[in-house]
Amino acid sequence: MFDDTLIDASEGSAFSVSRAEGTSSIVLVCEHASNRIPRSLGNLGLDEAARESHIAWDIGAASVAEILSETLDAVLVSQRFSRLVYDCNRPPEAPGAYPEKSEIFTVPGNAGLSGADRARRANALYHPFHDAIDHVLDERIAAGREVVLVTVHSFTPVYFGARRDGELGILHDADRRLADAMLEAAREADLAGVSRNYPYGPEDGVTHTLMRHGLARGIPNVMLEIRNDLISGAPGQSEWGVRVAGLLMSGLAGLKANEARA
Repeated sequence: MFDDTLIDASEGSAFSVSRAEGTSSIVLVCEHASNRIPRSLGNLGLDEAARESHIAWDIGAASVAEILSETLDAVLVSQRFSRLVYDCNRPPEAPGAYPEKSEIFTVPGNAGLSGADRARRANALYHPFHDAIDHVLDERIAAGREVVLVTVHSFTPVYFGARRDGELGILHDADRRLADAMLEAAREADLAGVSRNYPYGPEDGVTHTLMRHGLARGIPNVMLEIRNDLISGAPGQSEWGVRVAGLLMSGLAGLKANEARA
């Protein structure tokens, strides 16, 4: 469903897949990995500061996801264009998939989009990205492999003027198995600043990827939110990549222990 009227062939695919043959049961997803805007859309009417800010992408999330992929030998599916063009953690019918305003920023290039405009963006970005995730998951399930879905995000420390002091959010929708196990692992490790469904929860519409790919298949799933000032540079990205990898492995071990006792 590649749409060359939005993305020129020279700009590449809507998504990338790293470590396709990864041996881990974990399938990593990074929906907001990039702040890139297709050339056909110019700059969406935004200045450089806005395009580099948290409204355009999850700062540091892609690097942490890549470190997790390398550390765990896990496949990673990443979006290659800005969530301002299409937020791939939202379904096509959601207004937030094409935000006219993001926090305090108005996005002129998203104002008054027609149905055809929205369909063009969904066809170019949303559908190829989620089809790629479907392919990775279904191929592994068909091969009889254990599969766990983990999505990697970051959040801004100041939102609408309010300070957010938490460091790591472990989010879930109806399936809380892996989140519970990871939160228990965080408590046992005495990690501060780790909270359930922080700074968002299912009621905020942020669990679309978990629902579409995790809940629909009955596989353990979790969404991770790391405060972006902690991972804006390489040292923090490395530190949090190692920390989150440890939590994931401890959480998976706890999940298996819980299932064995059930």
